[in-house]
Amino acid sequence: MHSNMKFLVDLAIILAVAGAGTLICRRYGQPRVLGQILAGILIGPSLLGLVNHSSFIGNLAEIGIILVMFLAGLETDYNELKESFESCSLIAIGGIIVPFALGVLGIYMIKEHAELSEAIFVGVILTATSLGITVQSLREMGKLNTKQGVSILGAAIIDDIFGIIILTIVLGAFGKDHTNIAMLILKILLFFFILAIVGEVLSKFILKNKQIFRRIKPIYLLTISLILALLFAGFANEFGMAAIIGAYFIGVIISTTQLKNRISKEVSRFGYGFFIPIFFVNIGLGVHLHKVVGHLGIAVTIVIIGIISKIIGAGIGAQLSGFSGRESLQVGIGMVPRAEVALIIANLGLNTGFIKNDIFTSIILLVIVSTVLTPIMLKKAYS
Repeated sequence: MHSNMKFLVDLAIILAVAGAGTLICRRYGQPRVLGQILAGILIGPSLLGLVNHSSFIGNLAEIGIILVMFLAGLETDYNELKESFESCSLIAIGGIIVPFALGVLGIYMIKEHAELSEAIFVGVILTATSLGITVQSLREMGKLNTKQGVSILGAAIIDDIFGIIILTIVLGAFGKDHTNIAMLILKILLFFFILAIVGEVLSKFILKNKQIFRRIKPIYLLTISLILALLFAGFANEFGMAAIIGAYFIGVIISTTQLKNRISKEVSRFGYGFFIPIFFVNIGLGVHLHKVVGHLGIAVTIVIIGIISKIIGAGIGAQLSGFSGRESLQVGIGMVPRAEVALIIANLGLNTGFIKNDIFTSIILLVIVSTVLTPIMLKKAYS
């Protein structure tokens, strides 16, 4: 086969192993996301080497996570999200302060000649939370729209926004380029202001023309939904935030209309049939286990700090918000995963010289362990 067409075989293998991983996990009562991530590790460079990570697969995976978050928005109770803002903020603050502090302290404990900039950058990396794993796990267990599920979503989004601001401050303080923090905050506020206006206009338009929307064929409804999800994902990215935030909030806006169930059904069928499995398998494809072996001591320490700090920090925030001990544990576990966000920040740190290969490979191990363990821990915490 011509080398330019190898992506067809790669896609076939990815979808096949994603399906197999899903069936095996269902057989043993585990979330399908776990099987898909492990399938990616199996066929990736760490083990069999059948498929390598590529920009093409990465782009498809990006669409997958956008659809995951769009669906999460559709399933979110808007009033519950609004009412839980205070608890979300406390959870987010705990999920930032404790990982940041323990990350900085941990680097000084395990590295003799650690620089302040390196320790602070590790703290910034550990504040990150990856929503994709938790959202999918909670969705499969039917817990996404519970008080804990909504709080995890809200807290992770606040986490992401504050993480961007902290990263900007660190780059401005220690880096060569000076960034305008005030402008960044203004852009974030402007994004949510525009989003509020769009939400109001869109909700009224759909309500006013509900008879017309009822007659729209499912295929056209799917197309409109995809346009909105991708458009707002790109819109959020332009305003300095993660694309998934835009996709999530346009989903929340649509969840307040009578189109919610129809759109959710069509997007689920489309997304889970192709793009979403690619996203989770792609996480496994990005794993390089051999890179971790040379720095195992530091890596294991950072993994332990990364997992425990989120459970403790977010858990304390949840308890202060009125959650029970068990519910706080569920929230804390839900905030544990580090995936694409942590890797992006770590890669930035490596390229700018803030961190070295030992820290970078440690973050890779944290991503592997947190993505694999979180679905299992959530299952146990809810059972």
